[in-house]
Amino acid sequence: MISRYTHPEMGRIWEEQTKYDTWLRVEVAVTEAMAATGVVPEEAARDIAACTGVQAERIDEIERTTQHDVIAFTTAVAEQVGPSARWLHFGLTSSDVLDTALALQMRQACGLILDDLHQVIEAVGERAHEHRDTAMIGRTHGVHAEPMTFGLKLALWHAELRRGVVRIERARDGITIGKISGAVGTYAHLEPEIERRVCAALGLTPAPVASQVIQRDRHAELLSALAITGASLEKFAVEVRGLQKTEIGEVEEGFAKGQKGSSAMPHKRNPIGCEQLTGLARLLRANAVAAFENVALWHERDISHSSVERVIIPDSFITLDHMLRRFTKIVRALVVHPERMRENLERSRGIVFSGTVLLELAQRGVSREQAYEWVQRAAMRSHDERLDFKTLLSEDADVMGVLSADDLQRAFDLDQQLRHVGPIVDRVLSSATVSEPS
Repeated sequence: MISRYTHPEMGRIWEEQTKYDTWLRVEVAVTEAMAATGVVPEEAARDIAACTGVQAERIDEIERTTQHDVIAFTTAVAEQVGPSARWLHFGLTSSDVLDTALALQMRQACGLILDDLHQVIEAVGERAHEHRDTAMIGRTHGVHAEPMTFGLKLALWHAELRRGVVRIERARDGITIGKISGAVGTYAHLEPEIERRVCAALGLTPAPVASQVIQRDRHAELLSALAITGASLEKFAVEVRGLQKTEIGEVEEGFAKGQKGSSAMPHKRNPIGCEQLTGLARLLRANAVAAFENVALWHERDISHSSVERVIIPDSFITLDHMLRRFTKIVRALVVHPERMRENLERSRGIVFSGTVLLELAQRGVSREQAYEWVQRAAMRSHDERLDFKTLLSEDADVMGVLSADDLQRAFDLDQQLRHVGPIVDRVLSSATVSEPS
């Protein structure tokens, strides 16, 4: 799903021409390694390295006859190289080239995703700092719980995104693997030294053991890491959507001049970006499930994974790239309404301080059960009769027989309630120790 939010380079990584160019890069590295070890003539390695690339259209034309993409590729290269092409693909099986080249593409794509993540982390961090002390109501089960700040909510996002960086870096390490060990991983036709040299030249780690393919648990881990990052974005998007409800109205997606929200209702300003992210996260999860299915292959290899990977790997990278770049834009343009947050916080007439009153009573010798009964009695009446909670408590003989007026006032002190929140936000933002973008 190439879109205006997609990094141009991400699209190029997964173009057919780039795939074939990467195959050629692997083939050149192999023939150079073989020439260095005396397996093939140096002249042949130079001739193959001099190949300026072959056009995807020509490979596709040949494949219509061969019905085999790698043979179509080697045939197209041979047309350019000439007699030295007899040393092309010497001792290799298709997956030596395909899997090693795919590792190079995935590594590059991971670098772009990590760049995207650092951009969104920066954007979220800036907004978290901006709203470090912006008071709002916290909600559990969708119901008012206790006060918090919007900065705290954003700091939680910030920390989660940083965990996403760690996951993708770890998964990138896991797939930065090359394999030049032949049809069943035995090095029957080439020495392990060839693989070592090829991987060193390409910046890959040789697979410690392989069958005909690099094992797909590695790819499943990567697709899982991408899907988890998408799930985090969905979580944040769902929160924005919830807070943009008319009845809540605390934040909303930016609405550009000239933008339209509905073909029928001119007043509409909908959270369409966040809704799109919610939907795309489902696609990433489905792709991750398909990657799990690719782990189990028959014996040393079948090709049941191949057709799937041609879809799920490019699509997952392109989709997450789009999601991260779009969410960065959403965060930067997010409209925050602190006055509405304060209004909503006060909407429940003070019952959100019930836990503090409970503790004040318990500290003064009242059993927890008794204190809970007294506080709940007033809270339920406040809720049902729409009366001020603190006033009801101040008129309750049981409560005021234990608490002074100052004690009660202190229990409703918002600053006291939020005294640790600012330092939490500062702690999260100052401990951002993720590595720099690749």
